[in-house]
Amino acid sequence: MNKLTLPGDPPGGVRAVGVWSIGVAVYFVAVIFRTSLGVAGLDAADRFHVNASALSTFSILQLLVYAGMQIPVGLMVDRLGTKKVLALGAVLFTIGQLGFAFSPSYGTALASRALLGCGDAMTFISVLRLGTRWFPARRGPMVAQLAALVGMAGNLISTLVLARLLHSIGWTQAFAGSALAGVVVLVLTLLFLKDHPEGHEPAPSPHQGSAYVRRQIAEAWREPGTRLGMWVHFTTQFPAMVFLLLWGLPFLVEAEGLSRATAGELLTLVVLSNMVVGLVYGQVIARHHTARLPLALCTVAATALLWAATLAYPAPHAPMWLLIVLCTVLGACGPASMIGFDFARPANPPERQGTASGITNMGGFIASMTTLLAIGVLLDATGDDYQVAFTAVFVLQAIGLSQILRLRSRAARRERERLVASRVETVHVPA
Repeated sequence: MNKLTLPGDPPGGVRAVGVWSIGVAVYFVAVIFRTSLGVAGLDAADRFHVNASALSTFSILQLLVYAGMQIPVGLMVDRLGTKKVLALGAVLFTIGQLGFAFSPSYGTALASRALLGCGDAMTFISVLRLGTRWFPARRGPMVAQLAALVGMAGNLISTLVLARLLHSIGWTQAFAGSALAGVVVLVLTLLFLKDHPEGHEPAPSPHQGSAYVRRQIAEAWREPGTRLGMWVHFTTQFPAMVFLLLWGLPFLVEAEGLSRATAGELLTLVVLSNMVVGLVYGQVIARHHTARLPLALCTVAATALLWAATLAYPAPHAPMWLLIVLCTVLGACGPASMIGFDFARPANPPERQGTASGITNMGGFIASMTTLLAIGVLLDATGDDYQVAFTAVFVLQAIGLSQILRLRSRAARRERERLVASRVETVHVPA
């Protein structure tokens, strides 16, 4: 037996890549729709005549729905399979994007973003589950990082393409036109996506209503690896998410005095950095499993240091070189957040992967939602003082870091116990 192959591992191969690519395409489109407000924030403020707090409500509501849906979606994926959940997600986020295009008022626009957030919430956990069903376990970290990389490519489309369409053909045409991509991936999902390869069907599990649901959640939460994964995701993801989703462009334009074009280039740099760092992190973790926590902690430290240097710079505006370094480091936040799933995945059996991933994925989006709200409130309270408003980043990082340090030893001990047990079982599996 190949020592790198576990009993029952999926085979991977060309067909796995093809099926997985369809799921990733759905996630790609969802990220385009999710981040479209990041390049349209100032236009949305003018269109709906709202202040900073009201503008932040768009993203907060979207993330509130997203975070609140994570555990239900995880349970849905475990019970219904990937194809049904991804198809439903594509329907919802496409309708949400169309509704946002034609919204005549702030209230209807809010409802559209909430619907978009609901559909978006169904994509990433489904893609993670698809990867575990079609690829060998040893490929898990790299497959997850590649999925996140494709998602960041969706962010790049928002920054480069949708922003230009917005200012060339107008609000309604840009958002309505982009919704066609949702229709395309929905058709691909319905026609070609499969939950798992032949011969690797998951073992049937009893579903006993609310008792089963409570047991799934409780058992996933009981694992220290799940909780550590959630707090790693919480602490690492939100600085870049907040920057790209809403407040990066206003900060660079209004606080740092840059043109919209230059600010857009810096947002693009965050995305490009994310894609490069994601490949590096995926390779490092696949080869050196013990590098997970050091990478996450170094990313948190570097992000805090660069934000502190930018906000405290003794001049009206930070120099361009410092903003470039800040945006480059922010690009590492997304790949670092994926490390959270590398703690939760081995801590839970296959039938609980969706639930555990849902709990983990809640972390970063709860942090992002909280920070978006805090920055908006502080901007209104201080007369648009971005230096004060962005100090909210440090508060959330301190909270998350304290929980990571509290749980790391417990999770490591539990993982060692599982590794010893799996080696004992493998010895008794015939080659």
